Amino acid sequence: MKQLAESLKEIIQGDVDTSSEAILSHSRDASLFDIAPEVVVYPKDTHDVVELVKFVASAKKKNPELSITPRAAGTCMAGGSLNNSISLDCMRYLNTLGKIRPVSAHEVFPHFPGAQSVIISAEVPAGPGVYYRDLEKKTDEAGLLLPCFTASKSINAIGGMIGNNSGGELSLKYGKTEDYVKDIEFVFADGSREMIREVPIKEARSRATKGDFVGSVYKGILKIIDNNRELISAKKPQVSKNAAGYNIWNVVRTNPKTKEEMFDLTQLIVGSQGTLGITTNSTLRLVKPHSQSALLVVFLKDLGPLADIVQEIQKTSPETIEAYDDKTIELAVRFWRGFIKQRGFWGALKLGLQFIPEFGMMIGGIPKLVLLVECAGEDKAEILARLTLLKKRLERFDSARSRIIENKKDGEKYWMIRHDSFALLRSHYQGKRTAPFIDDVIVPPSALPRFIPAIRAILEKHNLSYNIHGHAGNGNFHIIPLIQNDARLSEKMILEVSEEVYDLVIRLGGSITAEHNDGIIRTPFLPDMFGAEMAEIFTQIKNIFDPKNIFNPGKKVGLTKADIGKYLIRG
Repeated sequence: MKQLAESLKEIIQGDVDTSSEAILSHSRDASLFDIAPEVVVYPKDTHDVVELVKFVASAKKKNPELSITPRAAGTCMAGGSLNNSISLDCMRYLNTLGKIRPVSAHEVFPHFPGAQSVIISAEVPAGPGVYYRDLEKKTDEAGLLLPCFTASKSINAIGGMIGNNSGGELSLKYGKTEDYVKDIEFVFADGSREMIREVPIKEARSRATKGDFVGSVYKGILKIIDNNRELISAKKPQVSKNAAGYNIWNVVRTNPKTKEEMFDLTQLIVGSQGTLGITTNSTLRLVKPHSQSALLVVFLKDLGPLADIVQEIQKTSPETIEAYDDKTIELAVRFWRGFIKQRGFWGALKLGLQFIPEFGMMIGGIPKLVLLVECAGEDKAEILARLTLLKKRLERFDSARSRIIENKKDGEKYWMIRHDSFALLRSHYQGKRTAPFIDDVIVPPSALPRFIPAIRAILEKHNLSYNIHGHAGNGNFHIIPLIQNDARLSEKMILEVSEEVYDLVIRLGGSITAEHNDGIIRTPFLPDMFGAEMAEIFTQIKNIFDPKNIFNPGKKVGLTKADIGKYLIRG
């Protein structure tokens, strides 16, 4: 460790840290795993990253275990930012946020089936260590929005959003991070540094003829696509969000306006969890949000009719259909301290005082599930008319009550709980811990009538306590089991429940991860989801970009189900 640290100090201008505090803080993220790096590196700039990559590439022969795992805010729930070699922390220095640049309004089409076009109004350069909250301050001032934010937007960073292909509550309309990355400054496995963006495919083929390392990457990826178009197309998940595997199906597509075939290598980089190279900067597309919105809050006494209710809501074309359950609500009311830190004492007190009488009035107690249905536009009267009609349609469900909230401030208490739901659960269950291992499944919304009862039956068969929240409009649910603090007893259960849940999701045409990505916890299940042929293509992609296995090994490829137990936190 000491020798490695000294060698790194000689080649980079940034910081190299082997202190117990640095090692401990980089040994965990928001997942079930604990892996201690040998050294933590804080690169000063892209040049430092280039030198670090070159060093590891040259030293790999003598030290095969040497590798680099980029890390942003450390909020990954899949173990994607953990590594036993070099942890490359982007947050200290690679956090430059550029000026917002207005652009001529143009359309982009999100990649999910049936997506409507989105108008891009501006762009902003941002390093991987930029907190979303800091970007949001700037975009709010400019009346703009990066719409692929997550529920944890107060603590996550741009690097993690790109690495995981994040998508949150607005993805129902706006899509995911893959749709808002215009270009990426990227460091390849030989230390080459290049700006990656969408280009006409003829330009990509020309780039592939050059004899350098980057040319070999273009050549290899084009060959995979040319030789496997039917397989790749057939294996593309037919849901509105997917973060499983490498995003090879989106690399080549036809421009809907010009009809020209385009090649976009950013689509492979976004969602790759730092396994193909290192992102040192990016240009993000921004939209102008609608000026008017209103909220319909739906309280459900039981989960039985959830699928039918969601299908009814979708007819109204909302921007958002979010959900959280009774356990989350109870925690929010009981534990105000977590809210006091971020919201202030009076805001937290107001939360509890407002919710208790409201639930009693609406349904006679705490609801089993709360749905947040937000519609937006430029005409407030039209929005309210849509929500009024929806409210009337929902009256046929005896277990549902709803109310329309016109004022955005009045709706903050509901969004407060949704955005802080996982943090609440993680902090306040004594004797038990959150176990985010089936935390991000997605099925087509049409499959919800079969999915909801089946998923509940699996969890109850295994006697699991659990929390449900997420993006009901996409069919994307975050199901967080709670297990005893002694994780050694749960390894067998994790594998059994995962296999049962993922088998159900796959049979229903869904994805085992919509936005939290594969990491350690789901990589071994990718062959189950995609089949052996597609899993082999993922391996080929990894080898083309990273022939020496320098970048974040054991994610996306190269991990078995038996490996999961090796890294579990032990108590």
